[in-house]
Amino acid sequence: MSDPAPSPSGETVSFGYEDVDPTEKTARVGAVFSSVASKYDIMNDAMSGGMHRLWKDRFVRRVKPQPGESILDMAGGTGDIAFRMADCGADVIVSDINQDMLDVGIERAMERGIDGLVWSCQNAEELTFTDRQFDAYTIVFGIRNVTHIDKALAEAHRVLKYGGRFYCMEFSGTDWPGFREVYDVYSHRLMPLMGKLIANDEESYRYLAESIRRFPRPVEFEAMIKAAGFAQTRVEMILGGAVNIHSGWKV
Repeated sequence: MSDPAPSPSGETVSFGYEDVDPTEKTARVGAVFSSVASKYDIMNDAMSGGMHRLWKDRFVRRVKPQPGESILDMAGGTGDIAFRMADCGADVIVSDINQDMLDVGIERAMERGIDGLVWSCQNAEELTFTDRQFDAYTIVFGIRNVTHIDKALAEAHRVLKYGGRFYCMEFSGTDWPGFREVYDVYSHRLMPLMGKLIANDEESYRYLAESIRRFPRPVEFEAMIKAAGFAQTRVEMILGGAVNIHSGWKV
């Protein structure tokens, strides 16, 4: 397979600690998630000690999905967030750029007897949905993998109804004294090692750890959300900012 054509503008974006052409990042991120799809949920439990389940429960409580609401769960992959929101009676479309991740989610839904979800392969930067279609847009641990985050935020704003709400949960660095040093060792050494032992894929998990470090800090990302047109933005920090719930409204 030939390498992706370079950007004519010379633009580069981050892929872990590397700076690469945008088309190369899109292709390499796709390869990462195709590689980890079958072990993704097991690895989430292993890497967080199961805490990701509590974070996701907390996230959905903040979203407050209502019966009959139309919600787009972007980068929804294996369905963790969508299953929780569907339990509240919301109408959820699960979207992901990676069909392998969606296939895992579809299989999990069938195993659980959940049949009310719609699954759609979509690029967060170029959604096919109509303007003002959704009451809420959610994205969990996914936006840092998007090639152009500003474009994804603009699309989120476009597809939301007026009064619609945007919720994003994402990792970042932490400034907690003591915990920061532990987190450094964990993310740079233990995450890739667990990826090797559990998923037989050290490099994909090395990228995932590095991508957290390259993602904007909470205040910077909140500014990007505001720049996309959202109002009443808020950041709820967990573990000193290692995990953050961002929110905003389309008004």
